[in-house]
Amino acid sequence: MIKVYNTMSRSKEIFKSLKKGEVSIYCCGVTPYNAPHIGNARPFVTWDVIRRFFTKSGYKVRYIQNFTDVDDKIIKAANEQGVTWKDIAEKNIVAYFKSMDALNVRRADFYPKVSETMGDIINMIQTLVDKGFAYVLDNGDVFYSVEQDKSYGKLSGRKLSDMMAGARVEVDERKHHPMDFALWKAAKPGEPYWESPWGQGRPGWHIECSAMSLKFLGEKFDFHGGGSDLIFPHHENEIAQSQAALGDENSFAQYWLHNGFITDGNEKISKSNKEMVKRNKGFFTVEEVLAKYPGEVIRLLLLQTHYRNPLEFNETRVIEAQEFFGKLAKAYWQLDDLARKIHAGEFIKDTGEKNFAITVSPAGGLVEEGERLLSNFYAAMDDDFNTALAITHMFELAKEIGEYYGEFVNGEILPVTIDGDIILRVRDIYMEMAEIIGIFEQPVPVEKTEEKTAEPELVNSLMKIILSLRQDARAAKNWATADKIRDELKAAGIVVEDTPQGAVWKKA
Repeated sequence: MIKVYNTMSRSKEIFKSLKKGEVSIYCCGVTPYNAPHIGNARPFVTWDVIRRFFTKSGYKVRYIQNFTDVDDKIIKAANEQGVTWKDIAEKNIVAYFKSMDALNVRRADFYPKVSETMGDIINMIQTLVDKGFAYVLDNGDVFYSVEQDKSYGKLSGRKLSDMMAGARVEVDERKHHPMDFALWKAAKPGEPYWESPWGQGRPGWHIECSAMSLKFLGEKFDFHGGGSDLIFPHHENEIAQSQAALGDENSFAQYWLHNGFITDGNEKISKSNKEMVKRNKGFFTVEEVLAKYPGEVIRLLLLQTHYRNPLEFNETRVIEAQEFFGKLAKAYWQLDDLARKIHAGEFIKDTGEKNFAITVSPAGGLVEEGERLLSNFYAAMDDDFNTALAITHMFELAKEIGEYYGEFVNGEILPVTIDGDIILRVRDIYMEMAEIIGIFEQPVPVEKTEEKTAEPELVNSLMKIILSLRQDARAAKNWATADKIRDELKAAGIVVEDTPQGAVWKKA
C-alpha cells in the first residue's frame, strides 16, 4: 500500500491510481535561460526515483516534463548576447540533458515546449474568456479573474483578502483585482510573438503547464509536482485556470508533491540571488559540481534526505556522500567477484528451484537478511517515497555482504560449501535496490576495494598452486612431501583439510 503526502490535503493519503496499473505524472521543467544549477536537479532526481519505483512495482508510467522555452529571462539573455530566443533555449536544453544524463535521470516520455504548444494554449485561454473567468484589455493583454474562482487559494491555503493585504507588487490599475494573473501578454517591440484572437503576443507563465499537462495526460491525471517554491503562485494558478476551463473542481492533478529547497547552509540556492551565486562560484551549476565529483555520488546525496525536507548542499556533504557511495560500491564489487567465481564453476551452483530462506549453505543467513532488507526497502518507498530510509536498508545489506565476503577471503567459508544460486539471489536483491535508487549504472569506481581485495586474491591463487603440488605428491605416494607441505602451512597459520571434493584450506 503506497502512501503519498498530498500538498492539497496537507496529509498522507493512500495512493489510488486513476487507471488500474497505470501512473500518470507531470513535473514542471526548467526555463532554459542558462545552465541548470544544483537546486534545479533535485525535483528531477526525485521524480526519476519515484518513476523507477512505480515501474519496479508493476505500474505502467507515463511521465511528462515541459520546457518553458518562451520567457522574459530567455528574451533578456538573447538580447544581451545578440542571438535569438530559440538559440538560448536550445543551447541550455542541451546542457540540461547533459547534466541529467550524468545524474542517471531517465528521459521523460515527452518534453513539450511552450513554443510548440501555442495552439493549445490559445484555445484554453479562449475557453476561459468565453466562460467569464478571464478578461481582455484594450492592448490585447488577457488576465485571469481570481474573484470568479470561489476556491482560489486551496492548494496554498491562502485567502484573497490576506494576499491582497500582504501584496508587495506594484498594483496594476488595469486589473480587476491585484492578484489577477496574465494568461496572454501583448507583444512588445523586439520580443517574439504569435498571432491570437487578441492580437500578437505570447502566453503568461502559468497557462502553459495547464495546456501541456491536459494535452498529454488528459483532464485527470495522478501526479503533478515540482519544487515547493512553485506551490504559489504557479501551481495555485494552474489549478484555478484548469478546473475553471474544464468546469470540474475534481479534475486536473489528484496528488500534488513538492520537494524541499536546497540550501548552501545559509539560504536557498537560487540563480536570482547574486550574492549566493558569488559565494558558491565554481560549485553552483550541475556542470561545475560534476567536474569535481561523480554524478552518482551527487544523486545519492540528493536522495539521502527525504524529498520534502530541506537539503544542505556543500562540498563537505558531497565528500561524505562520496565515502558512503564507496561503501556501497565495495559491496557491489564483492558480489561481482563472487558471481565471477560462480560462473567459473568454483562454487556449487544448483539451478533447480529452492526456498532460499531454508538452506544449510553458509549463505543461507545472508539471503534471509537480504530478503528482509528488501522488504524493508520497499516499505520505506511505500511510505511517501522515503529514499533516505530505503538507502539505509541498502547500506545494511552492504555491511552484511562485506562481513560474508570477509569470512570467505579469510578462509572461514570454504568454496565447496558455497551455494552459488543463493549468492546470485543476494546480488539480484542488491541490484534491485540500486536500480530504484539509480546507482551503479555508470562505471563503478573500485578505489579502496581493489586495494583491499588484491591480497586475498593473490593468496587464493598461490594456495591453489600449493595444494595442486601437494595433490601431485599424494598421487605419487610421496607422503613425506605432502605432509611437509601440510605441516609448514599449519605453522604459517593455514589449515589444510582433505575432503571427498579435494583439499581445502582456511586460516587457523
